[in-house]
Amino acid sequence: MKPTLFVLAAGMGSRYGGLKQLDPLGPQGQTIMDYSIYDAIQAGFGKVVFVIRKDFEKDFREKILSKYEGHIPVEVVFQATDKLPEGYTCPADRTKPWGTNHAVMMGSEVINEPFAVINADDFYGRDAFRVMAEDLMRPRERKGDYSMVGFRVGNTMTENGSVARGVCSKGEDGNLTGVVERTAISYAPNGDIVFTDENGVEQTLDPMTPVSMNLWGFTPDYFDYSEREFRTFLNKDLNTPKAEFFIPLVIDTLIHSGEATVKVLDTDSRWFGVTYAADRPGVVEKFAQLHADGIYPDKMF
Repeated sequence: MKPTLFVLAAGMGSRYGGLKQLDPLGPQGQTIMDYSIYDAIQAGFGKVVFVIRKDFEKDFREKILSKYEGHIPVEVVFQATDKLPEGYTCPADRTKPWGTNHAVMMGSEVINEPFAVINADDFYGRDAFRVMAEDLMRPRERKGDYSMVGFRVGNTMTENGSVARGVCSKGEDGNLTGVVERTAISYAPNGDIVFTDENGVEQTLDPMTPVSMNLWGFTPDYFDYSEREFRTFLNKDLNTPKAEFFIPLVIDTLIHSGEATVKVLDTDSRWFGVTYAADRPGVVEKFAQLHADGIYPDKMF
């Protein structure tokens, strides 16, 4: 069974004002998302599902989905703050989305096969999709058999400021044991990759340290676990205006309860994205080089 690619795109409108996130960065006006869809098709994914906000469905279908027609089946689902489990009512003053794992839950009615989750605005690279597709297509004998692509932190940095990364730890079996969010990872003057820990002490990260860039591999049973954990979250934080239900929160709970394992997949792919405005020219240059090297054709769709 071919896996599905699930693209988290519901944050586009709020962060960028309309569809400006779909900035033409490739030499033929390609967006970052175009590269992800192209790489996913090459890797063997059989369907793409986008989760978006209902208020820009028309623009999204006209400007985005139309180009993928004939290349891969596509579906759209919607994230909204009032989409809550039975028995819960969204507070009237809630404007902030419920977070990445709530967005994932929106796919439960259209996804019945193993699936990968990605951000719409990150470039993950061909090899990242390859290793994820291979893992999603392997046989599974139990629930909770998941995976994530662990990018090497040295392949995810920018020269233009600090970055936030989920720094991963794993056991001898290669499975994830924890993800710690580090909010200010940057280059030191000597070229080392450093961050300041919770005690105010500067720590150095090996460039090969795996970090999460929100490229996860799940099977449909993840939706059931998510609903259960979302109820737990709502019981505690329903009336906390800025509380969010993130994927690592659920993963951490399932790992520590013994209900799930998450295999950390290594990749040599170099992540990039427009974290800062100053990143844009460099990203444009990288895409131009990838086309010049023949990694991508001029006409992708």
